[in-house]
Amino acid sequence: MAIQDNETRDRNPNLIENLMGYIDTRIDIIKLEIQEKLKAAFVSTLHFALLGIIAFMCFIFLNLFLGLLLNELLDSSFWGFGIVALLYIIILVILLVGLDKKAFQSIADKSFDNTIYKSDKREPHV
Repeated sequence: MAIQDNETRDRNPNLIENLMGYIDTRIDIIKLEIQEKLKAAFVSTLHFALLGIIAFMCFIFLNLFLGLLLNELLDSSFWGFGIVALLYIIILVILLVGLDKKAFQSIADKSFDNTIYKSDKREPHV
């Protein structure tokens, strides 16, 4: 009985040290995963912002071109821009009156469905 008590006392410090090392390692892994996700989010945000700025500039210049082209075809200095503005007013009214937020909600539900569980690589899914 005395030999068994000595062995148990010798194993407990090693067990506690191993457990503490395991916990420290898990904390470090979680910190690294968070850092990786933050880095990926930062890069994605910068990429999206740059694409958005370029797309916006293309959109503005395309609309200016279309307005000037219509002005030339109509032999006017303002009707082309009025037609382009009217087109966007019609689109705005359709979006405000015709579309329901539920359509956008279903798209969001499909896009973000269980993304947390799909990205968790630590535990295998059963």
